[in-house]
Amino acid sequence: MRLTAPKGRTIVALSGGADSVALLRLLLEAGAQVVALHCNFHLRGEESDRDERFVSALCQGLGVELHLRHFDTRAYAGEKGISLEMAARELRYEWFEQMRVELGCEDIAVAHHQDDQAETVLLNLLRGTGLRGLAGMRRRNGHIIRPLLGFSKQEILAYLRSLRQDFVVDSTNLEREAQRNKIRLDVLPLLRDINPKAVLHICQTADLVQSYLEASPSAGYSLHALHEWLQPYGFNSAQIREIFREQGGQSGAIYESPTHRLLRDRGRLLLTGRSETSLLTLSHSIVETDSPLDFLKGQPLSSDHAYLDADKLELPLRQRPWQQGDRFRPFGMRGSRLVSDFLTDLKLNRFQKERQQVLLSGDRIAWVVGLRTDDRFRVTLGTRRVYCIRLEN
Repeated sequence: MRLTAPKGRTIVALSGGADSVALLRLLLEAGAQVVALHCNFHLRGEESDRDERFVSALCQGLGVELHLRHFDTRAYAGEKGISLEMAARELRYEWFEQMRVELGCEDIAVAHHQDDQAETVLLNLLRGTGLRGLAGMRRRNGHIIRPLLGFSKQEILAYLRSLRQDFVVDSTNLEREAQRNKIRLDVLPLLRDINPKAVLHICQTADLVQSYLEASPSAGYSLHALHEWLQPYGFNSAQIREIFREQGGQSGAIYESPTHRLLRDRGRLLLTGRSETSLLTLSHSIVETDSPLDFLKGQPLSSDHAYLDADKLELPLRQRPWQQGDRFRPFGMRGSRLVSDFLTDLKLNRFQKERQQVLLSGDRIAWVVGLRTDDRFRVTLGTRRVYCIRLEN
């Protein structure tokens, strides 16, 4: 497990449980400037004091600045007419924000992870919700950040075991009175029996909904839009997330599914099948004339047609994909050019370049198909036989 250090000084909400201890250790490993805050809500008797002692010893051993705060949570809940859970939440976040300002910190890091996200989404569903409820918790909400939201509880515990790092256990998390605990202890294990990746898939859905809600027309494709577009073409969730993160990067990157390829090109995403490029269909004919220029005036002059001096050609012409090192003399020019440079000047994307073909007279290019003929084979006043080519597809 690795985290990227947040910018500036960061508060870590440290309860002493596995998740917050892992968060603190990971941020320290990343080189973050951290200060820990611990709340004693006095709701679990000696266990609450035990947590405070553990957190104090942990921070002292790690050399981390720690601030403690005691709350009369029951009295606050009675005054407000709210549940103890809601009272603890309000007291906690109000103090966190106050300390963030006092200590000059940028953000407040809390230790919610994938399992917490899945619980939140399921709770919202059970209570009745719209898209915002399905989006669950955000990785950033104002100054609140959740660096562990991409990791599972199993990964967190494995990380702590690798460090031989102790933590405390809140005994109330093992009681089934609270709805969230019932989901954690009963519902999620059942869902994992049905599908071991159930929690991951719930969290991925929450990410897609968040992306949809936060999409900006100027910010490129949303994660939701990419998922809806690319999943039917065989791209998996990990690839789609990578494409989403990197869509503003340099041109030329290609992502592949079993059936399709996606190209990032000049701020665009271009999709094509993986089938091998077949040779283009060309029709050939030779027309004899005493007035070649008059003949050309009556012919289509689109990019799908080419007209060459048949007597300058080595027949039959040979067709193939262009290759690195190919050169030709573009019509109207005296010097030769690399085909690769010519295609780049036309701003063709990588897929278009891969499909580009040339028509050869011996070992010389007579036509970069659909783009430009070679000046050495152009029709002149002295031409008596015009070699006509038409691109059929």
